[in-house]
Amino acid sequence: MRLKAAVEEAAKDLGRAPDIVFLHNPEQSLREAVPYNKDLLAAACTALDDATAKGLCTAWGVASWDPSPLLSMVAPAVPRPSVLMVRAGLLVGARTLDAADTLIDAWDLSDGEVWGMSPFGGATSASVWDRVDPCLFLQAGGRLSRVQAAFRTAYHLPRVGSIAVGTDEPAHLGELVGALAGQVEERTVQEYRRLLRDRSGDQSS
Repeated sequence: MRLKAAVEEAAKDLGRAPDIVFLHNPEQSLREAVPYNKDLLAAACTALDDATAKGLCTAWGVASWDPSPLLSMVAPAVPRPSVLMVRAGLLVGARTLDAADTLIDAWDLSDGEVWGMSPFGGATSASVWDRVDPCLFLQAGGRLSRVQAAFRTAYHLPRVGSIAVGTDEPAHLGELVGALAGQVEERTVQEYRRLLRDRSGDQSS
């Protein structure tokens, strides 16, 4: 299978077994599959599970930009990943957040087994961060910047244990690490999610 061969090639190129190998955006591959075959997800997950058992990688995971199409395909026959990575943060829509929660429950994943990605929806310089104040989601007493507050809140939308970010600025990473000292007001997050669902329902009606 091409997926197993790709893991073998990665291990060869690195000179060691990768710590984790992700199945990226399987929903996209499923949409492009001709003919469509819902069993492809089970086959891909089984291949990565076998690769892990054979020592080709230490662990494997699923990284999904839109987990909604995967919900009907998760069954007992689909191996459980070590990590699920999904979009996280204030720019993620209600449908995607609810789908992520459902997938997390279906695979019975703990917070530490769920990672977030793209917490700023692309860049901290986007104009949206000048228009909204994520500090509203923090408990009183903290003094974080808007970027820090958005990053800290992303750990609750949905609830994740880690967030992957990319930057070539060490100072930016330091700023984000400093944000972890902030405390998020869970009631505000839940109210925000309720408002998101209400707005989503209004737009679809």
